[in-house]
Amino acid sequence: MASDLSPMGLQMGGHAGADLAIAVSRAGGLGQIGAVFDMVELANHLSKVDSALPRHNDLLPVGVGLLPFIVKMDEALPVLEKYRPAVVWLFAAKELEDYARCTEQIRKVTPGSQIWVQIGSVAAALAIAEQCKPDALCVQGIDAGGHGFEKGAGIVSLLPEVSDALAAAGYGSIPLLASGGITEGRGAAAAFALGAQGVVMGTRFLSAPETQLHPIYRKAILAAKDGGQNTVRAKLFDELRGPNIWPLPYDGRSIVTESFTEHADGAAIGEIRRLHAEAGKAEDGGYGLDGKGRTAMWAGTGVGLIKSEQPAAEIVEEVRRQVIEVLERTRSRL
Repeated sequence: MASDLSPMGLQMGGHAGADLAIAVSRAGGLGQIGAVFDMVELANHLSKVDSALPRHNDLLPVGVGLLPFIVKMDEALPVLEKYRPAVVWLFAAKELEDYARCTEQIRKVTPGSQIWVQIGSVAAALAIAEQCKPDALCVQGIDAGGHGFEKGAGIVSLLPEVSDALAAAGYGSIPLLASGGITEGRGAAAAFALGAQGVVMGTRFLSAPETQLHPIYRKAILAAKDGGQNTVRAKLFDELRGPNIWPLPYDGRSIVTESFTEHADGAAIGEIRRLHAEAGKAEDGGYGLDGKGRTAMWAGTGVGLIKSEQPAAEIVEEVRRQVIEVLERTRSRL
């Protein structure tokens, strides 16, 4: 994480609330609150932030993540206008043109807030740069946990190609944030070497006590190893409660669960949903370790690098320190 562009990830909608955002921002990052359906809940989180953190240029020093494909803008806009977060982060629109509509509406009610848009392809980056003139683009690689693009690439190739394409099209001044598989300083340093001006971390903060997370889910994060094998991208995870509502290009990466394994072995979706509903009523919420459990546990491929529970501020400070150390060691080898 670097300078004033050091956010944590939006994919933690439902898990990233005021406590986490406050802790990250106090430590010098930019904490994010992931909003989903309930704008009253979002307002409550922002009110808590407003009581805990001083404003900068009349803006709350946190970001708010919105999902354009489901958010009701007539409910979201009054909340944004009242609290004026430093950043409004948009991700997952039904059509690329929807970002431009949302951006225009948001800028009218809170013109000081920056608009960040999360993308997963060169084509999307170019289209959104032209249509929205965003203040930053989050370049999400396929290693990311939670929801992302079913078809994609890792940031090692995606971020430089996006950067080159934007520069060639006259949009090279748009800051790029790297997302996907980054959980500690080595990954963050690599992202900066690729040209990122900030990094986004979501999975790493699942180990923070400030994150709203079932304790079994957190234990599963800390127990997971070999993230490329023990996490998987699949649309199934959005079918567990009923028909998938996400737009076609998106799926989600979770730790492998019994729901996924049994469905891959041929179990019908109706049976998978029935077992998932039953498991969700238990004290463990349907979460489990070592391939057990039926509830999705969103996590990126970097999950195996997370060793222990840590307060959010310690994570920010540790990663920042590691980035400096890694870059200095790398320079000494040249």
